[in-house]
Amino acid sequence: MKTFFLFFLTISIAFAQSKPTYRFTAADNAFLDSLQRDTFRYFWDTTNPENGLIPDRAPTNSFASIAAVGFGLTSYLVGVERGYITRTQAADRTLRTLRFFAKAPQSDKATGVTGYKGFFYHFLDMKTGERFKQVELSTIDTALLLGGILSSQTYFDKNTPVETEIRQLAEQIYARVDWTWIQARRPFVSMGWHPEKGFIPADWKGYNEGMLLYILALGSPTHPVGEDVWTAWTKSYDWANFQGQQHVNFDPLFGHQYSHVWIDFRSIKDNYMQTKGIDYFENSRRATYANRAYCVENPAKWQDYSPTIWGLTACDGPKDTTAASRNFFSYRARGAAIQQIVDDGTIAPTAAGGSIAFAPEICLPALKAMKSKYGSKLYGQYGFRDAFNPTYRYASAYANGSTANGWFDIDYLGIDQGPILLMAENARTSFVWNLMKRNPHIQRGLKRAGFTGGWLK
Repeated sequence: MKTFFLFFLTISIAFAQSKPTYRFTAADNAFLDSLQRDTFRYFWDTTNPENGLIPDRAPTNSFASIAAVGFGLTSYLVGVERGYITRTQAADRTLRTLRFFAKAPQSDKATGVTGYKGFFYHFLDMKTGERFKQVELSTIDTALLLGGILSSQTYFDKNTPVETEIRQLAEQIYARVDWTWIQARRPFVSMGWHPEKGFIPADWKGYNEGMLLYILALGSPTHPVGEDVWTAWTKSYDWANFQGQQHVNFDPLFGHQYSHVWIDFRSIKDNYMQTKGIDYFENSRRATYANRAYCVENPAKWQDYSPTIWGLTACDGPKDTTAASRNFFSYRARGAAIQQIVDDGTIAPTAAGGSIAFAPEICLPALKAMKSKYGSKLYGQYGFRDAFNPTYRYASAYANGSTANGWFDIDYLGIDQGPILLMAENARTSFVWNLMKRNPHIQRGLKRAGFTGGWLK
């Protein structure tokens, strides 16, 4: 068995490094048509239409996630392009959302506010839009929200009152963010701030989803951070070989996906990647292959792991407990890389779904296999439920039915649905990538970070 695995791994790595051009078949397109349409409904159906806020999760009653709003705003644009909704419907929903974020109260008070210094709190009350409990003012979640806002700014380019106001509000919201204020330990940006205790004692270092954050901070027309931040950021990377793939490591796959939802990193390189001979797109492709190879090797012998049932990233889980001498977790940043391995047998469809643009030849078969094997336990009205654990057979408060044959999540999560929908669109048409290439703020941020080549020429 070990000999077979080594042969399989060798073939997989060789195939990965050959960078084949994947052509979607009619069956592939039919599957993705259904998946994208179903996943889109999460954002369209669950949103509060009055303020545009999108719940962190559903159907469990939930607070709003500003990151989910970012993914949702871009999803509306895909909805127009795919014919799910009209341009007028998308513009109306977008305008209501941007009006809310532009006018919502901002101050250093602990309650009754939505944000401060242009940043927004991680979670908000779905109805009032005010800070949920004592969550942090989140720099990364603000950045993900801005990704959606800037995509709206670029897409709605007609000289109508509605679309003109969308562009103006997007500019206002982005320009208001004071990136220099939250540089508690320059040149880095802090992960966040609490009115009760000040800046979070952690900065955005090491390769992760913070790449988008720094590009937006560098591209700011009003409060940009210094260009020295990018060099400092790349110096904190972990370049290493994991599962036969040389790449900048980060264990949960979402860190290799989020920034790529909005930015096409194919063929553009910063100074760091110039020295490695690859681009960040290739880095994420290698990370995807490494994640899959780890799951195929399956050192902990979890149930059902295979070449088509795989994918470790941040997601829901059955429960924080120990059963049969095995540790299980609830929500956790699962992953596998040189830094650490966090694996309790829980697989998230968004791990493969969010990487479909990088490696469709392995991600699409995984999504098809998961839907086919587990059916309605895993796939429902909004596409894939957030996660499942075939090994876990014990009690769980958030199980979709009985756990006699494994645990399946009851919920869908906005920050995991977004990458599935949007990266599927990028894989098929490059729609979001091509849209964002036209945004001057994205262009400026990339150039100030030192990116050259490709479409930036």
